[in-house]
Amino acid sequence: MTPRRAPLAALSVLAMLCAACQPSAAAPAAGPARPSASTPAAPPPAQPGPVLPGMPPPLDPHDVYAADRPGQLSPQVRHDRQLVYVPNFAGNTVSIIDPRTYRVIRTVPVGHGPQHVVPSWDLRTLWVNNDIGHSLTPIDARTGTFGRAVPVDDPYNLYFTPDGRYAIVMAEAHRNIVFRDPHTMAVARVLPVNCGGVNHADFSPDGRYFIVTCEFSGDLLKIDTAAQRIIARMHLPGEHPMPQDIKIAPDGRTWYVADMETSGVWLLDGDRFTTPAFLPTGDGAHGLYPSRDSRHLYVTNRGAGTISVISFATRTVEHTWRIPGHASPDMGGLSADGTVLWLSGRYHHEVYAIRATDGHLLARIRVGAEPHGLCVWPQPGRYSLGHTGILR
Repeated sequence: MTPRRAPLAALSVLAMLCAACQPSAAAPAAGPARPSASTPAAPPPAQPGPVLPGMPPPLDPHDVYAADRPGQLSPQVRHDRQLVYVPNFAGNTVSIIDPRTYRVIRTVPVGHGPQHVVPSWDLRTLWVNNDIGHSLTPIDARTGTFGRAVPVDDPYNLYFTPDGRYAIVMAEAHRNIVFRDPHTMAVARVLPVNCGGVNHADFSPDGRYFIVTCEFSGDLLKIDTAAQRIIARMHLPGEHPMPQDIKIAPDGRTWYVADMETSGVWLLDGDRFTTPAFLPTGDGAHGLYPSRDSRHLYVTNRGAGTISVISFATRTVEHTWRIPGHASPDMGGLSADGTVLWLSGRYHHEVYAIRATDGHLLARIRVGAEPHGLCVWPQPGRYSLGHTGILR
């Protein structure tokens, strides 16, 4: 969490304030502080329909990650430099790691408080989100060259609509989602969300809606992509839910939401937007990363220093990998071939390279202070929806 974030003691107050801001289109009753574990039933199979106009059609209507297979790089990224970009939030720098040698080859000063390194929709630019510095620093994805920062207010996180028409800035401090030009970053529309800690998102297979997490108020928002408006709102069960990363399953219907305070993931039918089921993983569940074969979901448990491996087929935790010694696995991504899971160690000034088949720690690399949303580049996929690399 960044220094400006609300203390846990204030979360219940924030949740009540947010709930009172706007009527909820989907408001399940609050559950117990620690929901009991259960294996949630699978929702009905998704029925393919028309996609958002201008969006590339899915390669496989039954697997949203069909374009992300190991090593299947698109022509526009095939010759890009293979690097790992690590934003150091408290160091105001980006550490660049050579993934072949596991060594930092360069450290570049950027704006104040870099949170994530985000691939653009067209895969040609990597944007450093200088949250506190109110700017985005562009990186040429082909060469790794840093450009001049672009002024952007409160860019905690960055996404792109599936048609490539808009960049979406999660202005966490201002409680806004800002739709911008994806190249110039000029403001097109500001959507007030009236929830605390708006930060992570993912899109439906047809691109017509996306679901956003609000960390401090414990809410999920369902947003119509074309209309740019909130169409449903849900407060998660539990005493102090703190939703973090969110990812859709390959089936296109089940959404996984990491909850740092409740220490597990919520499983949600995104279309129906009804009360989710809970699956415990570990203390401080934070980042979510699908495997390149669409079979598993890696969950980083920042407080526990572990990684949970969830089977998409059974919706159960198959393995729990512990990083040796003290560790705080946070955000990251997979190598292009899917064999290495790269994760920032948020509170230990390091990055972990982990073998994605068995959890073996391949390398522990010292970087700057408070590394956060690192980006592995290049990655398979035809276009980027943002964050540290949601490619489809």
